[in-house]
Amino acid sequence: MVGLWGHATPTGAIHANDGKIAFSVPEGEGFPEGTQFAARLAAGELVGTATTLDGASWRWTGRRAPALARSSTPRWGEPVRLFDGKDLAGWTFVDPTQARAWTVEGGTLVKDGRGSEIVTTSRFGDFKLHIEFNCGPMANSGVYLRGRYEVQIETNAAQEPPNRRMGAIYGFIAPQPTLPRTPNVWQSYDITLVGRTVTVAHDGQTVIDQREIPGITGGALDSNEDSPGPIYLQGAEDGRVAFRNIVLTPAQ
Repeated sequence: MVGLWGHATPTGAIHANDGKIAFSVPEGEGFPEGTQFAARLAAGELVGTATTLDGASWRWTGRRAPALARSSTPRWGEPVRLFDGKDLAGWTFVDPTQARAWTVEGGTLVKDGRGSEIVTTSRFGDFKLHIEFNCGPMANSGVYLRGRYEVQIETNAAQEPPNRRMGAIYGFIAPQPTLPRTPNVWQSYDITLVGRTVTVAHDGQTVIDQREIPGITGGALDSNEDSPGPIYLQGAEDGRVAFRNIVLTPAQ
């Protein structure tokens, strides 16, 4: 189960019978601990309620995720520079009141401490993305593809399993080999996303090779996986992370 934040986590026992389903989230990752979900099948969708242990509740709807299969190899268009090194043209903030964490310094886009997520105003379908980053000590950020799937950037997650560390599709796919956690050094990702299939190269070495992403990351802007989406850089985590040379090549 993927919640409003965090990583995918196991549910408790799932009970399904006569078009109804019920389960809980015992670990409290992405939802309050012990949240109970119940729903029934109606017109091809799940419609139900979620209820926390303190009695708060809300309605939810579940729709089958699209396959996002592609019938042919993409033809690539012209590269687009998403950050010009001068200002934040082409970007916006999820929470403008927390925008002060982001600055432009010496041609780089810098997040210093916790703040808003920063999101491109343009949206993309399939693409290739080149991005360079410099992650300070005990810092954390990430690159969200179409605003839904996070490629992790961190120097503070040594205690986490491999699929939540540097280079991972957060909570789902670990890089192979494991990447070093080196602060204050410029590094690069070259990421190709076609449908739900992703390839990630770190400093020119492929560490995730044409793997299917199972679903969205907690913190995703939405779950409309069959729609184009923005690039967003995570701002809500600790530490200082700088970005430069953010270039996207869209599929035609």
